[in-house]
Amino acid sequence: MYLTTEKKQEIFAKHGKSAQDTGSAEGQIALFTFRINHLSQHLKANRHDFNTERSLVKLVGKRKSLLDYLKNKDIARYRAIIAELGLRK
Repeated sequence: MYLTTEKKQEIFAKHGKSAQDTGSAEGQIALFTFRINHLSQHLKANRHDFNTERSLVKLVGKRKSLLDYLKNKDIARYRAIIAELGLRK
């Protein structure tokens, strides 16, 4: 599978407080971004995979909700994760 336990721990260690801190908004946003990028690449090769397209839309919505939460809660953390992941242009 494309997302192993080691890769998840690496994402959470880099963007969260630690590798075991899977509940932080930054870690979850980073994980969703990784999954969104992977699914986007898959959909470029498989245009008619509508189930994957639906899951991609759901992931984007979840990430947006977390980003909105973070923006309202702590704008500094929001700006840091946006800059770190390069989400906004």
